Amino acid sequence: MRKLVVFLHSTLDGYVEGPNGAMDIGFVTYDSELETFASDVLNTADTIVWGRNTYEMMHSYWPSVPSDPNATEYELNHAKWIEKVEKVVFSKKLDTVEWNNSTLVNDNVEEAILKLKEQEGEDIVVLGSPRLAHYLMELNLVDVYKITVSPTLIGGGLPLFKNIKAKTDLKLKSNKAFGSGALGLVYEKTE
Repeated sequence: MRKLVVFLHSTLDGYVEGPNGAMDIGFVTYDSELETFASDVLNTADTIVWGRNTYEMMHSYWPSVPSDPNATEYELNHAKWIEKVEKVVFSKKLDTVEWNNSTLVNDNVEEAILKLKEQEGEDIVVLGSPRLAHYLMELNLVDVYKITVSPTLIGGGLPLFKNIKAKTDLKLKSNKAFGSGALGLVYEKTE
């Protein structure tokens, strides 16, 4: 069975967005080490799961990267990867999704995720989309948490964990300390 992975960037005090809302993520200590960690996370996945806001933001940016003369090698590789993977968008507001290899799901989130997990393939990753991640946590569907922790305190915003209904035991699978002071953590739910 495939695993559902949540991949998010967090502050040390546990926020995935600052108090200014979506994309208030200037705290992320993004450097070559974090790029490598992110690439390793995504190299185990062949399906992305997004909410509407993240999908729209990603679709407005990544398809333009290959024609950007200032794009880095990392950005070009990521753009190529994101173009070819399966993208599943959960939204009650959208009527269609137009990006290559994209599917729209308007309802029955739990059923859709369980069907994805039963299919052949690699990991399914919630890439960003913290509000969708919270909902999937509430449904107890998340198998693995891959989190980067930046050495920053911001005091408020959107928390990393929300809607946890019951005790969930996790096992630390790997950890990496980066030169910037950031951490890359991988936790797997124990059965």
